[in-house]
Amino acid sequence: MEQAFSINSDYKRSLLQALELFHGVRPDDVQDLLQRCDRRDLAAGEVLLSPGAKNEHVFIVLSGSLNVHVGSPGGPVVATMETGACVGEMSIIEDRDPSAYVIGVEDTHLLVIHQSILWEMVDASHDFAKNLLVVLSERVRSHNKVIADSYGELRKFERHATTDALTGLGNRHSMEETFPREIQRCTKNDEPVSLVMIDVDNFKDFNDRFGHIAGDRALTAVSRILRKQFRPRDVLVRYGGDEFAVLLPQVDVESALEVADRVRRSVSGDTGDGSDSLIQIPVRISMGVAELPPHGNLDNLIRAADAALYRAKHAGRDRVSS
Repeated sequence: MEQAFSINSDYKRSLLQALELFHGVRPDDVQDLLQRCDRRDLAAGEVLLSPGAKNEHVFIVLSGSLNVHVGSPGGPVVATMETGACVGEMSIIEDRDPSAYVIGVEDTHLLVIHQSILWEMVDASHDFAKNLLVVLSERVRSHNKVIADSYGELRKFERHATTDALTGLGNRHSMEETFPREIQRCTKNDEPVSLVMIDVDNFKDFNDRFGHIAGDRALTAVSRILRKQFRPRDVLVRYGGDEFAVLLPQVDVESALEVADRVRRSVSGDTGDGSDSLIQIPVRISMGVAELPPHGNLDNLIRAADAALYRAKHAGRDRVSS
């Protein structure tokens, strides 16, 4: 929630000096510019900044705190930003998307400075410009230290993490553990096993049109429907990005095609209940289906399902192919 930011004399004399960008800055030099800034209330767990989402603001913590995560919203915390600290300045200076996720640790109140106002503050106050340079230099040193100190821990975290933070489904690491085990069991019992590869159609266009937050919500909704539509014994994972994969033990390709088409129609809003249906937003999926061939393995199965998915996309999307 954003609202106009206002200051008074008490604020100027005391709290302003507690903010790292305003140390030593004369309140009168920036008063008019501060009046043009906003204030934002961030809930605990709410994402403020994320890779892939353009940022045009510097955010200063007035109360509460923020965690900086690398890799994913559930990734390692590399820094905690307390009252007075700022975030977002590096993406403005470098003119590129943020490199990490910044998430509220608790209910947090923020001063929001648009990049155009930031540069006016630099022109209005030498002390503000000096503080900004100090913050930037500290960020570079901190970034290098994080890379040096956390590289091993980050790799270890990524290796052992098996749950996708956004959807709660298993991830690629989980798939590499569970899929071969199920395939081996089905092969040993002379049972069929099929794989369905699922891709959200035109997802980049969806993100561009509705924004990344809406995109994340769409992926979460799709995953929720998929979880309900497949059997408990089917192994469903988020394969990566806007792709999902599901292994169907004891199911041949003909039956898998029937299941996949039913799932496709459910995601498209033709079936399912009103709470889960995506009929209100233009989300469709394409699906590729393949059955494990004799003496085949997971790699063979993925290649065959991927090829089928490509055929479904090439044929016009919103369909199932084998």
